[in-house]
Formats: sequence, structure tokens, C-alpha cells
Amino acid sequence: MDSANQDINLNSPNKGLGSDTMTDVPVEGAAGNPSTTLPPGLSEEETEELKTELNKVEEEIHTLRQVLSAKEKHAYELKRKLGLTPLNELKQNLTKGWQDVQTSTAYVSARETLEDISQSEAYKKTQETLSQAGQKTSAALSTVGTAISRKIGDMRNSPTFKSFEDKVGNLKLKVVGGTGNGEGARSPSETSPVQDKAPF
Repeated sequence: MDSANQDINLNSPNKGLGSDTMTDVPVEGAAGNPSTTLPPGLSEEETEELKTELNKVEEEIHTLRQVLSAKEKHAYELKRKLGLTPLNELKQNLTKGWQDVQTSTAYVSARETLEDISQSEAYKKTQETLSQAGQKTSAALSTVGTAISRKIGDMRNSPTFKSFEDKVGNLKLKVVGGTGNGEGARSPSETSPVQDKAPF
């Protein structure tokens, strides 16, 4: 088969066949070859009338699309001349939408219900209880913080902590060396002076 004679349209019923091999096959509904099958319940005259009406409706749709496109272009030009940008339009739409929501019956009734709830005794008691609980929690946390600070202070002043602190200081002196007489065990690579205060 010669590739130059192959039908390129993949949706064609002649796909992959040479164009000269299908010359004598009639195609149903083609011009000059009327369709032999009619829709059920319709005569040939009714079919022709419906096809004519369909053509008219499709032409009207095409015309209306052209008119709509022209009107949209005209509206765009008018908005451009007025300085109306899509962002401004969005702002106006949001503002109008919010105003509509605020005047809607659902919003008004919900707002009234919330106002009624906030004026009720149960709401006031709950609010007072939560306020008192918050105050008590704050006081308790403050007391715990004070107690912890006091315990840490007591611990630093305890003989055990002082003994531990002295042992760490002595260990430091043994590792770093005494700095009082200028003699110290320093490594050869160490050039900076040693701090004489422990980090505690």
C-alpha cells in the first residue's frame, strides 16, 4: 500500500485504506445519495421540515453568539472608559453581597438569637464561672512559680549544694590549674587566658 494514498483522518471509516479502494462504496446520507433510513414515525416530508427548522435554529444561535460577543466587547470598552477594573467590580460585588447578607432574614434572626443568648442567665453564669476559673488558675500558676523559685533558692543554700559547688570548683582548679601564682597546667595550643570564675 502506498502511504501517500492512505487516509490521514483516524476517525474516518476509511482509516488506513488507500483512497482509490473505496471509490465505489456509497456513504449513507451523503449529498446526491439520500438516506434510506428515516427516523421512526416520521415521513420524508416531516424529516425535511425538521432538518430545515434545525438549520434555521442553528443559524439563529450563530447570529446570537455574534451579537453577544459584540455586546460583551462594547461593555468592556465602556467599563474601561469608566475606569472600572475587575478588582473594583469584585469589591463592589463583595460589598453588595455583604449588605444582602446583613439584611437577610436568616442573618437577622441569628443575630437576634445570639443577643438573646448573651442576655440569658445561663450565659451570664457561665461567663462568671469561666472568669473565676481563669483568675484561680492564674493565681495557682503564680503560686507554683513562687514556690519553685523559693525551692531553688533553698536548694542553692543547702549544705549539699554548697558541697557540690565546692567539689566542682576544686575539680576545676585541678584541671585548669591555679591562676593565683601564675602557674597553670596549660596545653601548648592554648593561648587565651583561662577564666577564673566557674559558670555556677
